Amino acid sequence: MLKTILDDEIWCVSQPDHGSIAGFLAAHWGNKNFARPGAYADAPDPVALQHSVVLGVAQHDNGWWEWEATPDVSLEDGLPLDLIDVLQSQQESMEKWRRGIPRLQQWEPYASLLTSYHAYWLYAPKCDPEFDVSFLHPLFGREKPPMAEGEEREQTAAFLQEVETMQSELVRRLEGDEEKRSWLRPEHLWPHARLVQLLDGLSLSLCSGIIPSRDGGPRGPGKSAFSLPDTPRKSWEDRVEIDVRPFGDGRILCDPYPFDLDPLPVFVPMRIFDRNASRSSGFATDWFAEPQRIVRFDLCSG
Repeated sequence: MLKTILDDEIWCVSQPDHGSIAGFLAAHWGNKNFARPGAYADAPDPVALQHSVVLGVAQHDNGWWEWEATPDVSLEDGLPLDLIDVLQSQQESMEKWRRGIPRLQQWEPYASLLTSYHAYWLYAPKCDPEFDVSFLHPLFGREKPPMAEGEEREQTAAFLQEVETMQSELVRRLEGDEEKRSWLRPEHLWPHARLVQLLDGLSLSLCSGIIPSRDGGPRGPGKSAFSLPDTPRKSWEDRVEIDVRPFGDGRILCDPYPFDLDPLPVFVPMRIFDRNASRSSGFATDWFAEPQRIVRFDLCSG
């Protein structure tokens, strides 16, 4: 759950809805200056590749499905714990990836492989002093997180080995498919895996205040000014930095602009709760009793 406290209100967006927003952005990615998913290099079936990439972006957090249905509830506000609260338990967060990475492997192994890299690169910077910052998630800004130590480092290293084992199985499945094995080439895999990170970050910035604003300004849905570095444009070798900056009335500048519609309207489903209201002991009743509201943002070239 993504929660943002704004004055006396708590704005909530579920992880599945956040994933859907990321998938929407992926489906509209690409114009005369930016290649669409599936078009970073020649592929036997670029439309099928695009489908798998968009699906991978939309489903990158599907390991949270079960938790979101019956979440742990905050004693403070009676609502589901915020993502940041859940991530305080490293094993709890890793369990989401153990569930989510293989979920689609039977039908869409490439989408699962992209999810696996997304997970891997969230943890690898804490263990690998030579981590390639081209794959640093926007959550971290421009600096790698501190290196893990002691038990945390052991848990992280063990989890990365688990992910590598899952990746080996996914690669095996893809190599056995004559049309899809070419999707594993770096000129396809790296820009698509990077796109998952970038669109996860952009969606998070619209759904919450979790992405830090580089100017230290107010944080909340659609309020952070930040950058999307190492964004593939026409190929993996052709990368640029996209400046993301709000400029009022829900409008958000993206420069250079990567989408097929300008402006691109994005509709974020939220539930907004009174911070001071009392709640029943049942999460489901409180959650579904609150009407869903739609908050609109417009991504534009300026």
